[in-house]
Amino acid sequence: MKLIKLFFIAAGLTLTANAAHAQQKIGTVNSNDIFSNLSEVKTIGTTIETMTKTKQAEIEKLITEYQAKLKAAQDKEATMTEANKEAVTKELVAAHTELQGLGKKIEEGRALAAKDISAKQNELFTPLQQKVKAAISAVAKERNLNFIFDTASQESSNLVYTDGSEDITAQVKTKLGATASAPVSKAKK
Repeated sequence: MKLIKLFFIAAGLTLTANAAHAQQKIGTVNSNDIFSNLSEVKTIGTTIETMTKTKQAEIEKLITEYQAKLKAAQDKEATMTEANKEAVTKELVAAHTELQGLGKKIEEGRALAAKDISAKQNELFTPLQQKVKAAISAVAKERNLNFIFDTASQESSNLVYTDGSEDITAQVKTKLGATASAPVSKAKK
């Protein structure tokens, strides 16, 4: 008799656990669609583009200087004769050293520009990413969703099949005040 009671208690607990598990609500969101409709993204893009052009102009100025000095050294070398060979050689050695320094300065400028642009992107996008994450969390709580998967992500750890889940992309865009657009097509994985 005790065994039968124990069996019914175990079966009841299993059914209760399965019922609780079945109540988990899953939703999806397309972060690419959200970000592509935020005005802040366009502003950030313009800022980064301006910064990139400024950095590129600085590097091009150095390249132009390098090319001018290289041409001057080549022209000087063309004027070398037996009579002025020693003086011209000294000038060419000095020009070569200067060109090496300028070449190094160009490479360092490129590396620094890339680092500065990356830092600026992180500085500008991090608060926006946090804002979107907060909006996704708020909509998920409003709709009593337990899990949200990003359908824009191609990572293997993401949802494989989205049929039957609730897509909250439109609600998140509304919460963020993003402009409406045609929905981004999503391919079933």
